[in-house]
Amino acid sequence: MPNMHKLEVRNSRIDGQGVFAVDRIAAGEKIGTYHGKRTQEDSTYVLWVTDLDGVEYGVNGHSDLKFLNHSARPNAEFDGEELHALVNIKPGDEVTFHYGKDFVAWLQEQA
Repeated sequence: MPNMHKLEVRNSRIDGQGVFAVDRIAAGEKIGTYHGKRTQEDSTYVLWVTDLDGVEYGVNGHSDLKFLNHSARPNAEFDGEELHALVNIKPGDEVTFHYGKDFVAWLQEQA
């Protein structure tokens, strides 16, 4: 896992637990891979990915990346199962990504 040593899980102001940088992460740098068992069932820690053939599958995460929180202004994004920094991330910053349009629609329904 390329830069998992640059991360730690701790309490988040966004929600529950979050993933935080403990060292500088440069824009474009690979942060890590969302490891887990492939699934077609949705649950809390499933990351949905579309492969090169357009087939969608879920990855039921078992690494610290499963604690990534949503942000409308994320500092990281997934390319498949690999997480990359969108901007320079400073030590102490929470690493976040945008959960997607379906999540945003669900949030709006809850309001």
